[in-house]
Amino acid sequence: MNFPSLPVEALDPSVSFHFEDVAFELPDEDHLANWLMAVARAEGKPFGEVNYIFCSDEYLRGINVEYLHHDYYTDIITFPYDDAAIQGDMFISSERVADNAQTNGVSFQHELYRVMVHGVLHLAGYGDKTEAEEQVMRARENTCLDQLKDYHLGAGFDVSISSAGTVTS
Repeated sequence: MNFPSLPVEALDPSVSFHFEDVAFELPDEDHLANWLMAVARAEGKPFGEVNYIFCSDEYLRGINVEYLHHDYYTDIITFPYDDAAIQGDMFISSERVADNAQTNGVSFQHELYRVMVHGVLHLAGYGDKTEAEEQVMRARENTCLDQLKDYHLGAGFDVSISSAGTVTS
């Protein structure tokens, strides 16, 4: 999928959060956006418009089938606008995030932030198709997660998924 490229100097940095067929509250969205933009700055690429769209497993599986021709669940799909800057749309399944959190023995919040920064790192050019790429990606994710305390996002927020697939706090 090709999107028209905008001149880098014309980029207006922004992070937006949208909810397609799920509902939950994100902690301080401004601090979260600032952290994600700081991650992008550390990668040395201009930061443009980034949209996070939170959705269900089935919604994201539908996108996976339609656009990538993969018929399986995933936690995130990233659609870059271009390669010159960090900008694009990221669809995240909150149900996958909850399952991954339980499997990995971490909080929903921790796993959500990991998946969110994973998307930014994809937009910055990191891959995860090979074992070596995945190791580099995980190390960078962990470094970014360690920096969360500087953005006041590490405390006081934890949620779980209800049996209906709705995220509750």
